[in-house]
Amino acid sequence: MALLRLHLPRPPLPRSSPLSSSPTAWSLRRRLPVATAPSTSRLLCSSNPAASDASPSIVGGLLDYLNESWTQFHATAEAKRQLLAAGFKLLSENDDWDLQPGGRYFFTRNMSCLVAFAVGEKYRVGNGFNIIAAHTDSPCLKLKPRSASFKSGHQMVNVQTYGGGLWHTWFDRDLTLAGRVILKAPDGSFKHKLVKVKRPLIRVPTLAIHLNRLNSDGFKPNLETHLVPLLATKHEEAAMNPDEKSSSSTKVAHHPLLLQILSEEIGCESDEIIGMELNVCDTQPSCLGGGSNEFIYSGRLDNLASCYCALRSLMDSSSMAEQLSNEKAIRMVAMFDNEEVGSDSMQGAGAPTMFQAMRRIIDSLMHQSMGEGALERAIHSSFLVSSDMAHALHPNYPDKHEEYHRPELQKGLVIKHNANQRYATSAVTAFLFKEIARIHNLPIQEFVVRNDMGCGSTIGPILASGVGIRTVDCGIPQLSMHTYEKCVAKKI
Repeated sequence: MALLRLHLPRPPLPRSSPLSSSPTAWSLRRRLPVATAPSTSRLLCSSNPAASDASPSIVGGLLDYLNESWTQFHATAEAKRQLLAAGFKLLSENDDWDLQPGGRYFFTRNMSCLVAFAVGEKYRVGNGFNIIAAHTDSPCLKLKPRSASFKSGHQMVNVQTYGGGLWHTWFDRDLTLAGRVILKAPDGSFKHKLVKVKRPLIRVPTLAIHLNRLNSDGFKPNLETHLVPLLATKHEEAAMNPDEKSSSSTKVAHHPLLLQILSEEIGCESDEIIGMELNVCDTQPSCLGGGSNEFIYSGRLDNLASCYCALRSLMDSSSMAEQLSNEKAIRMVAMFDNEEVGSDSMQGAGAPTMFQAMRRIIDSLMHQSMGEGALERAIHSSFLVSSDMAHALHPNYPDKHEEYHRPELQKGLVIKHNANQRYATSAVTAFLFKEIARIHNLPIQEFVVRNDMGCGSTIGPILASGVGIRTVDCGIPQLSMHTYEKCVAKKI
């Protein structure tokens, strides 16, 4: 079952069904591909054009989105571009909102968080929200505020780890840098711009086994001293005087060579760069692979695959006016930053972003009508799908899964359960999700972590407790979670 099965046009539901006004039916829709197939060279790791049966509408679009979205900033910018192209109106959190039934809107925060929504034509104050939430960030390496360092005549780039990555997978890759920089223009104004150096720029080399015989049975690098990328060989430390070394100047904090490369990419002067927030990225493009090209190999699948499917669900289910003509609820997608480090930031799910958005939407749509507890009634009528990736059964480590909860690739979406509320799923929300899947003939799997292992978490419990909204945690099964490059099946 292809990824496109998340985007079915909704069939009529029987009046007797308990989900006839289902809160999440729109989130499980699919629509048949209508676009022409992308070029084979872009889609496949192999060069055999006959090996591809990918859906050009969904799988090709996902690969494009992944290849554009090297950082959380680029993921948000690409989502913004697609929403604008689909006719959504950009809002500012600093302005008054004048919303109308049938309207489609979105706003961004910090260039790394986005909330988009479509208002049903038959919406009435107090009706609920149908929401899919995901996150834009992934475990990665980020430049330190003072990234310039020197080791044995080499220019090195100081980095810090972000999230719980399997950092040994970052060694010996063709790495580069991407993110946002803050510029000071000649007229004294300030602005920020996205940057992406598309060529291999830095590398973290592994120590040869001949020089590391004692650790040949296991690779355990020191993350402070061994996980430092190499930029160049020229030694510039001698050019710095002691006063410069203690300065906070951008020229001193970062190698002049790095600033020159960034300025060339941006199209500015090096001295205009006064701040930066850069991620280390792999230049290997996302692609299809496997014996029958049935897999998607990519970095950042966790959780940009969920972001893309959510985004497409909203755009595809509201692309024509008649698709909202009978809708009584508000369809929403929320993409948050900083999930991998706890979500406690202005742009993370721990901020009141979703709650504030729901309140402002209701306030704007109330106009002159008065209603007691409109926001509270809307929340109690709402449903949230917390969409994050799930652990697929690893063929080499089957004992790592609980015996009766072993999600597999190509066997369907995964509902995630945890009695200790690491996931927000309850019996009621799991039933609602499974019933919608049954109506749309979508297979569902379930996951519970073993009692002798720790359990990860998602933004689901954070939003469920922070907003007070019914929530189910679900995800696409994948292999190699938190390594640099992950693997999912192109057919869920």
